[in-house]
Amino acid sequence: MDDLLAARWQMALSLAFHIIFACIGMTMPFLMFIAELKWLKTGKKIYLDLAKAWSRGVAIFFAVGAVSGTVISFELGLLWPGFMKHAGAIIGMPFSWEGAAFFIEAIALGLFLYGWNRLNKWMHLASGLLVGLAGVMSGIIVVSANGWMNSPSGFDWVNGQAVNIDPVKAMFNAAWFTQALHMTIAAFASTGFAVAGVHAFLLLKNKKNEFHKAALRIALTIGAIAAILQPLSGDLSAKDIAKRQPEKLAAMESLFKTAQPAPLIIGGIPDEETQEVNMAIRIPKFLSFLAHGDFNAEVTGLDAFPEDERPPVTITHFSFQFMILFGMLMALIGVGYFIFSWKWKPVLDKNWWLKILAIATPFGFLALEFGWMVTEIGRQPWIIYRVMKTKDAVTSMPGIIYPLIIIMLIYILLTVVVVFLMKRQIKVINLEYNK
Repeated sequence: MDDLLAARWQMALSLAFHIIFACIGMTMPFLMFIAELKWLKTGKKIYLDLAKAWSRGVAIFFAVGAVSGTVISFELGLLWPGFMKHAGAIIGMPFSWEGAAFFIEAIALGLFLYGWNRLNKWMHLASGLLVGLAGVMSGIIVVSANGWMNSPSGFDWVNGQAVNIDPVKAMFNAAWFTQALHMTIAAFASTGFAVAGVHAFLLLKNKKNEFHKAALRIALTIGAIAAILQPLSGDLSAKDIAKRQPEKLAAMESLFKTAQPAPLIIGGIPDEETQEVNMAIRIPKFLSFLAHGDFNAEVTGLDAFPEDERPPVTITHFSFQFMILFGMLMALIGVGYFIFSWKWKPVLDKNWWLKILAIATPFGFLALEFGWMVTEIGRQPWIIYRVMKTKDAVTSMPGIIYPLIIIMLIYILLTVVVVFLMKRQIKVINLEYNK
């Protein structure tokens, strides 16, 4: 394994691990906030127990997320010194702001965890809301840095150097809004479905457990709303990518040749040698409409770009298709949930419905991972789009394979610890509510 491949694998592994905990950290505080709010309004102890249980989960994921986030901050400098040499002064501001949001989140979480019976009840509730708001702000700010990599701005590139730097313009780059919106909604959808799925699985063992019923209602409501909204943000993202990164859109859709109008390709297996997509479903003119809002618009294909500047088509296409698949499955489940809640409530207690929710537990995180693969792999070969190639940013340090192995072991250990702690929390809850 060469150094570039090892560095990319290590960064990919770190990001894949961290993004899950980052999204949980953005969403779970709102679940515990809603549970406490319902307790204050109804006086039902079950919501108090739910808020406390979820707050302990938030603390666990916050700690693990802090560790994995710290690893990534070191990797940026150690693995990609060429990138940080030029980008540090340009996008350093989002990382400093993210650090401030992180500290606010940590302080608010401390107040929430240790403020029971010490703070005014509404102040305590407000601290929980602040945890969630700070977590969302932290995620949005970090995404702006990635948006800058996809749409670099706030500087002039002269003779291989960045000059006339404007950090504010760099932070609020052209890709920032659509990426931040898509990512935030994805965080709520993925976490909502994951939490709902866990409680659905536990309800299959004991349908009379009111704790899991209450938890399922709150989590699935949040997840379903987000999943239904996600295609709208996806449409904004597609139109934005068509304008800013047409080769990424072409790779996502395996559009090898520029077409007017262009069909939407669903599924299929790209053949990069023959530049054909086999066994695909084609909807005439629909890609033109999704990309440009016009059924007869021209969509740029990969043939418009030099071969050494084209993204890897096969993996980008499959990642995009799987992201869409899991996203649409969640949206359909979300629509079903609201219909059943409105017209056929008894369905919500049926085994087959609970099994669907349990099976859907990882759907959001799978969509999340595939979505980030599209974002990152679809930008290749650039680390800073059309400014710096990934191969020019990697470290010259030998033996990168060894840190990769160490990082893998660390993440395996962290995963085991998280699973152990969460199982212990669930066991304590079941002891009280399965009586």
